[in-house]
Amino acid sequence: MQIKTVVLALAGIAVAACGSNEPNQQEDLNIKPSYLGDISSKTYDGVSDDLLTAGLGKTKLALAAPAYADPANPTAAELRRNAIHANYRAVLDISANSGYGTLYGPNVDAKGVPGAGEGMIAGTEYIAYADDGSGNQNVTLMVQVPAGFDVKNPCIVTGTSSGSRGIYGAIGSAGEWGLKNNCAVAYADKGSGTGLYTFDDDSVNLQNGVRATRTAAGKNSSFTPALTDAERAAFAAAYPGRVAFKHAHSQQNPERDWGKVTLQAVEFAFYVLNEKYGTLAKDNKSHLIALSPKNTITIASSISNGAGAALLAAEQDSKGLISGVAASEPQIQPKAGKALFDYSTYAALYQPCIAATAAAPGRCTALVAKGLLSGGDLTAQQNDAKAKLKAYGWLADSDVLQAAHAGTNILVAATYAYAYGKFSVTDKVCGFTFAPTDAGGVPVPFTAAQKASSFATQNGIIGSVVYEDSVGGAKAYNFGVSPSSGLADQSLDAFLCLRALATGVDAVSGAALTGTLAAQSARVRAGMAEVAATGNLRGKPAIIVHGRSDTLIPVNFASRAYVGLNASVEGSASKLRYIEVTNANHFDSFSNVLPANIVPLHVYLFRALDAMLASLRSSTALPQSQVVRTITRPDNTSVINTSNLPPIVATPAAGDAITVTGATVAVPN
Repeated sequence: MQIKTVVLALAGIAVAACGSNEPNQQEDLNIKPSYLGDISSKTYDGVSDDLLTAGLGKTKLALAAPAYADPANPTAAELRRNAIHANYRAVLDISANSGYGTLYGPNVDAKGVPGAGEGMIAGTEYIAYADDGSGNQNVTLMVQVPAGFDVKNPCIVTGTSSGSRGIYGAIGSAGEWGLKNNCAVAYADKGSGTGLYTFDDDSVNLQNGVRATRTAAGKNSSFTPALTDAERAAFAAAYPGRVAFKHAHSQQNPERDWGKVTLQAVEFAFYVLNEKYGTLAKDNKSHLIALSPKNTITIASSISNGAGAALLAAEQDSKGLISGVAASEPQIQPKAGKALFDYSTYAALYQPCIAATAAAPGRCTALVAKGLLSGGDLTAQQNDAKAKLKAYGWLADSDVLQAAHAGTNILVAATYAYAYGKFSVTDKVCGFTFAPTDAGGVPVPFTAAQKASSFATQNGIIGSVVYEDSVGGAKAYNFGVSPSSGLADQSLDAFLCLRALATGVDAVSGAALTGTLAAQSARVRAGMAEVAATGNLRGKPAIIVHGRSDTLIPVNFASRAYVGLNASVEGSASKLRYIEVTNANHFDSFSNVLPANIVPLHVYLFRALDAMLASLRSSTALPQSQVVRTITRPDNTSVINTSNLPPIVATPAAGDAITVTGATVAVPN
């Protein structure tokens, strides 16, 4: 937030000439941050359309996505509606008996009481790009100001997108909580978002999701790869159907700026709030600063990557914009711990074996042949794969979820290889490109309708990972045949390559890398270093909530390690609390698929936000760090309720207390 101080003489030159001792009057003007482009805004009535559900309400959010009037040319309003529908459902379990509509959902009020209404929220939505003027960054920022915003008790909540999602990626998590509590919500897409570029028609997404040609979009493109026309044409001809997308191919390693853009979203929120509520200055054009960090509570929040961004923002907050943090399942990478690309590439080797079947044991067979796995039959090999993952840092609580995460970690590993190394889409890192594929794994182009709706349907990591070097021609990774083995081993050679990029050594022999692969590894590891967290929260109160069964972002690598680093940096000044929830994992959708193993973590994000707001607004003591022991259901016909999800207590029992001594975090079993 920029504040410009203007000094005005009370009576102009005449007063000064008389030697008046009248004090000068200062006006703090509300100045638009220099990095913000044009700001668009729209007000929603909360009946026909709204901030939280795009007019769908609790009932229609639980139904299939609405159809477009013209699927080949959806309007910006239709794309917004369907993006909210898709993103809301992506982070919540809205299946029967899951707690949707009773424990959480639009109709459940800020106090957790379900109502009979649809939960629509009126207010105004502001959207702008944050950029350096080149049009190459174009990070989308958005501020939602509910009609119930209380200027006498002002609050802001950040909703930086989870995963690689677009601007509505946190609508169902921090966004919903903030709007229900009459806070403005400051969103950022983190420089990832959909940002889909398709070579076949040279088209891009605009900020509002509508497609346009690269030339027509110009600097308004969400993402255009940095290629010449000749390079575009050559790649399109050689690799039909392949695509580029912003998170992987922007060549900017957007993760290094996740904290910065979250802070920019907060500054954007202060700007629009002061334009809305600040009185006019004496020039009758500018508005005066009415709301600032001195009188406004700002909570940095979100889940997954967005939660990591909240912690990074707090670390980087030199202006005192953030009052506190409440983050769930953060993808945070503490210095001296295992990095995301390290453990995701390790998982990408072994999880496909755990997911293998007797009819298709190729990954397990190939790992055994290379000396990376042991076992005389498939069951023994899968048990060894689980043992290796546990030895690397996964908890036994993740065993039941390892197979289900095989595809997710493949996407993560391939995407972040490009992102961290700042590689071009044409580099084909480890033989990987991205494209839709048909039933046999052959790359095919996006259809016109798929491209047109991409803003609403894509989650920011696009389609299938294609292995270009597969024996017999390019195939989706899970159909890939490795040249070194001739086996249908789900492209193991390519994943051994990714593993080498992470470690700097050959994944089979352990020998140091040479040549091109060595240079690529150096680039990737430099990018990994750029995103490492310091652990210094500047004394800000913070609550981290994490599920013990998290298999994508395991607690040992992320939250537990971060708590230890924070303790070593801040010592007794630390105000960080850590809540570890048993039977909760990274994807709440599993809570209805595996009800005997999984409960939704979402409820605990809201409880952490409640506790943080109470602390900041009423000086209520933060709960002590603890393990919350949940109770799973026998099956998905059983309704989950508060008896399954015990509260976060102020002072846990001795057997549930998490303690920190020095940098050592002790978590009860």
